[in-house]
Amino acid sequence: MNAPSVWHTPGHADRYRERVYAARERLAAEHKDMSNAQAHVLADLLAFNADTEFGRRHGFARIRTMDDFRAAVPLQDYAAHAPLIERTAAGERGLLTADAPEVYFTSSGSTGAHKKVPVTPRFMSTTFMPFYFAAWAPLIEHFPEVLQRPDAVLNLKHDPLTAPPTTADGRPHVGASQVDFGARFGEPLSAEPGTGAPWAVLPVPTDPGDHLERAYLRLRLAVQSDLRCLIGINPAMIAAVPYQLNLWWPRIVKEVRNGTLGGLPHRAPDPGRADQLERLAEYFGTVSPAHVWPRLRALFCWTTGVASLYLPALRAEFGNDVTVLPAPVAASEGPTGVALDRHASAGSLVASAAVYEFVPADHDLAPGSATLLPHEIEAGQDYHVVFSHVGGFYRYTVGDVVRVVDRVGGVPRVEYAGRGVRSDAVGERLRDAQVVRALHTALGSGGLGLRNVACRVEPDTGDTRRYVFAIAPGSPWHQQETARFTADLDRALAAESAEYSHARGADRLGRLAVQLLDREAFARDWHTAVGTGIRPTQVKDRLFRQDDALWRRLTGTADG
Repeated sequence: MNAPSVWHTPGHADRYRERVYAARERLAAEHKDMSNAQAHVLADLLAFNADTEFGRRHGFARIRTMDDFRAAVPLQDYAAHAPLIERTAAGERGLLTADAPEVYFTSSGSTGAHKKVPVTPRFMSTTFMPFYFAAWAPLIEHFPEVLQRPDAVLNLKHDPLTAPPTTADGRPHVGASQVDFGARFGEPLSAEPGTGAPWAVLPVPTDPGDHLERAYLRLRLAVQSDLRCLIGINPAMIAAVPYQLNLWWPRIVKEVRNGTLGGLPHRAPDPGRADQLERLAEYFGTVSPAHVWPRLRALFCWTTGVASLYLPALRAEFGNDVTVLPAPVAASEGPTGVALDRHASAGSLVASAAVYEFVPADHDLAPGSATLLPHEIEAGQDYHVVFSHVGGFYRYTVGDVVRVVDRVGGVPRVEYAGRGVRSDAVGERLRDAQVVRALHTALGSGGLGLRNVACRVEPDTGDTRRYVFAIAPGSPWHQQETARFTADLDRALAAESAEYSHARGADRLGRLAVQLLDREAFARDWHTAVGTGIRPTQVKDRLFRQDDALWRRLTGTADG
């Protein structure tokens, strides 16, 4: 992002607001003729990249229609794109795109491997920036106070680096939140809310790899500001804040009292605020964000998938009047949907960003899989996302599944439903979305709540396997409640998945089990993962967890 000083220049907030609203109006106008917008995107990416190695190999110059494009280019995942991406990162040009990457976004896929996502100027102007600006419109329209002061927003994902790692061609290889879009792409208005706060660029020296200390320093500074919004994108980052406040509370209060930051002199001691913070903890017996920032109004993050199970209770920790606004349905490789209003979970397809195709989520993806176009997908159904854009990803199977919520002006609105990977030990073929919906059903039938959940497949008896669900309850569950929930969840999974039902009926799967954890188990595990050196933005909720060591760490059964 840009240097935080831009938020301190006169008139910047007004200019930013105008740019955001203009982007939203542009995207909404494109919805009047979705098919024409999609045809234009296809023609543009073909013409712009016709003379690249990929374009020549697949005959871009001869393609005229969507059917031609489907026939010429198979569905491809990151691994299929990777050879040309790696050659590009080594310095070759004209392979996937006609213009050279300025940076590479890093992203951890379902395997945990770090991708290199080439980011070109044309991709930024055509695909990225319009949806990126429009995404902030509902927040600043309905909560204008977030722009009134640079320190009104705690942007948890903003993490600039002074010396970013680079690829062989000398380009930065960083997270999207670590890129200065103003310097790299001539977008001086692109700095997000919160990037002008006193903690946006930490005023004391830190180890760039010590993400926990950097998170502590930001929280320590933020407790002296009147926050109105938290931005996390990844909801696990927001879920960690109450845990971190309590974990670091004595140190925070001490430093506020002494005027230090990370043990170094920082500003005038503030014994009045320190006394106030101490009284809050004593009175309530714990520390919650709602106590520290009583005028907090909004959270901005993904609201679906596993997060949909815990966000209602989490929101209350930030304040009963706090609104949770959905971040875009997007990956590092490109956008899918962006909310143009205050819908709780869904966003409209970004018509001018990419050519979109969809495959029913119950189908396995293959290079020759038949696809559906936006006008062919149906509300209430789950689909694999496939997109193509001028930045060099062609018929790209991003690995995400979306659910079509409805249509507005004929354009589908979609919400993120989970990763496209399946848990398939004995033919049960369970997807994230199916398990999350089953959990909602089972929790609702007993009036229960949870703080997070994960599951895995374990041996049961003989050749039979079973699912074990690790759950951190929102409040203690009684034995009878747990037994009822277990039975309800088993029935709900069978209703969601015929394959699960068949596996249960054939005794390939035994009755599932529930392992109750303490309420802070997942926050503690997230904190531990970040402590190993993984950037907080990359430590996401994972429903299926087969890694033995990581499961033992989560459930408190690790050796030693």
